[in-house]
Amino acid sequence: MVRLLSGNDVAASVTMDEIVTAVEHVFGEYAAGDVVMPSKIYLDIAGHGDFRAMPAYVPSIGTAGIKWVNVHPENPAHGLPTVMATILLNDPATGSPIAIMDGTYVTDMRTGAAGGVAAKHLAKSAHTVGLIGSGRQAWTQMLAYRAVFGDRIRLVKIYSRRLEHSEALARKIEMLLGYIVKPCRTPEEACEADIIATTTPAREPILRPEWVRPGTHINAIGADAPGKQELFTELTLKARVFVDSIEQASHSGEINIPWARGLMNEKMLAGTIGQVINGTVPGRQGDEITVFDSTGLSIQDMAVAHIVYDRAMKTGRGTEFEF
Repeated sequence: MVRLLSGNDVAASVTMDEIVTAVEHVFGEYAAGDVVMPSKIYLDIAGHGDFRAMPAYVPSIGTAGIKWVNVHPENPAHGLPTVMATILLNDPATGSPIAIMDGTYVTDMRTGAAGGVAAKHLAKSAHTVGLIGSGRQAWTQMLAYRAVFGDRIRLVKIYSRRLEHSEALARKIEMLLGYIVKPCRTPEEACEADIIATTTPAREPILRPEWVRPGTHINAIGADAPGKQELFTELTLKARVFVDSIEQASHSGEINIPWARGLMNEKMLAGTIGQVINGTVPGRQGDEITVFDSTGLSIQDMAVAHIVYDRAMKTGRGTEFEF
């Protein structure tokens, strides 16, 4: 039997606290070579967006599957999310399909969790958070920071190209998370923070090196395809850069443009976040600027989907059908 799980089923089955823990664990397993994760495959749809196929096998939790996810930047104009996804889980022993679930919520939450895990291990302080971008990813970043730092966060600053979007997210954060929030009119103002999260679809850099003070940690989330870049190259080059995956980051992460231009290489990277978690690579060292280049790994999706499926089986959530 195959269990079909809607977005509501998925959202009711897992919390951000659980997702942060699962993502942290699987990052460590990836660094130790204990997972199987082929490269992400891109299918470009000219003039519209792209699809991505993301398979993985995580032996420690007995989970194998694939996520099929799109990125269509113009979707909000049609009343649709920019990112939508479906996850298929299979029994690793037989190959039988066991679940089909909405992967949009999983994608949003596990990406937020990655930023939370990186900030946990790399941020010097967490008193002030600066958000560049005000969409769903900015929100899930805050959910993850709440899970990791709790009441240590004293102020959240938000910059978006449209002030009303910053103000709308500010009201949501104040109401649901209880933080003091300041909408900003310039990105420079939002960068006066201990932790900066960039969650935009920018193809031209936004963050200038002179805006970022020593000791800042940056979660670079938005650059997830070739040609995207949120940080000026000069800022990236002066920072200690950690990635989720060297292979993915080098061709489709924040570092993809300086890498393609020969300005960065593997020796210039500080390491992966999984290596920091495992203690094989040092994390922050003093007042340096640190950057986490998050491209999104399918093992994150499988780790969260495993929790969702396991809980659904125990609670009877979702619908069963024969394939």
